Amino acid sequence: MQSDDQWAPPSAQAGPPGWNPVTGMAGWDPRVGPPGWAPQTPYAPPSVPPHSGTRGLGPDGLPARHSWEIPLLVVVVVTTALAYLFCIGLLLFGYVDQYVILLILAPLLLWFGRGANYSMQRLNAVKMSPTQFPEGYRLVVEAAGRFGMATVPDAYVVTGNGQINAFASGHGFRRYVVVYSDLFEVGGAARDPDALAFIIGHEVGHIAAGHVSYWRQLGMFLVPFLPLLGDALIRSQEYTADNHGYCNRHVGAPGAMKVLAGGKYLNTLIDFDEMADRAAVERGFFVWVVNALSSHPVLTWRMWALRDRSRHGRLFLRPNPPQPPPPQYPAYPAYPGGYPPPGNYPPPGQYGEAPGLPPNQR
Repeated sequence: MQSDDQWAPPSAQAGPPGWNPVTGMAGWDPRVGPPGWAPQTPYAPPSVPPHSGTRGLGPDGLPARHSWEIPLLVVVVVTTALAYLFCIGLLLFGYVDQYVILLILAPLLLWFGRGANYSMQRLNAVKMSPTQFPEGYRLVVEAAGRFGMATVPDAYVVTGNGQINAFASGHGFRRYVVVYSDLFEVGGAARDPDALAFIIGHEVGHIAAGHVSYWRQLGMFLVPFLPLLGDALIRSQEYTADNHGYCNRHVGAPGAMKVLAGGKYLNTLIDFDEMADRAAVERGFFVWVVNALSSHPVLTWRMWALRDRSRHGRLFLRPNPPQPPPPQYPAYPAYPGGYPPPGNYPPPGQYGEAPGLPPNQR
């Protein structure tokens, strides 16, 4: 693994104004806000945190989109458009049923649902700001800046009631992120704030990649009715968002996955490498079925993809077992077939990323 000072060019190691390399936090007063912030203009274009533009996930230095995402999106959008035209034809011939009406009214139903969901957050959720959940607010601003977004999305906190979740959505020209409150227990300074940074980067990444666009979601309206194909598209979008989370805070990827695997209290008992290794050895027909029908990548495959940055995450077939380790490494005892010891996975390649902000040094 590279040392922390290799993750950013010398000019960027000092961090943004007020950055404290010891605590990993900006030194602004949460009662006043970060430098240049004014209450009347909280949505000014964010400043881009220092980062290396030569080691991005994609050729433009930004997180890469999963290679299957656009081809699958085209197929789904074309299928939805054909279905819409078919339903119009049925109406012209006088045939009406609930599914025809549902698809014909899709533009209105989607608009209404997005508006109602956004209003729900505006009326009931806690809005992140320099004075409310300031650490989460700072992470949202930094992620938006890193991904080249012109506007910082709104960010809300809702009660989790024990659930670990977050999501991104939008309505009109507004975009927003919702984080369940339980994730801030994981992100507290005494626990794993890097995991919280990864999760927030993941959700802001959905917005940056256009996943919450009204027109995109309208084109994907038939996803729930397209088994295998629709789920594969959603999984590819999750891999794309993971690339954004990895770009935002690479050291938070293992912690975030451990929270999903073990929860906010037992996450420290999870061995990330041991669980990721199982992606290549768990096999069988029903393993394939469970993955194929999942809207999110199954956790072991997702961990493998976050660990092996030399290729995109797998959508349909399990990852290939790694080659036998070099002679200087002993065989991994849990897998006599020749798995590398924990941590000696393929080095970052085309889809690896050197994050711009130094990780918290505790």
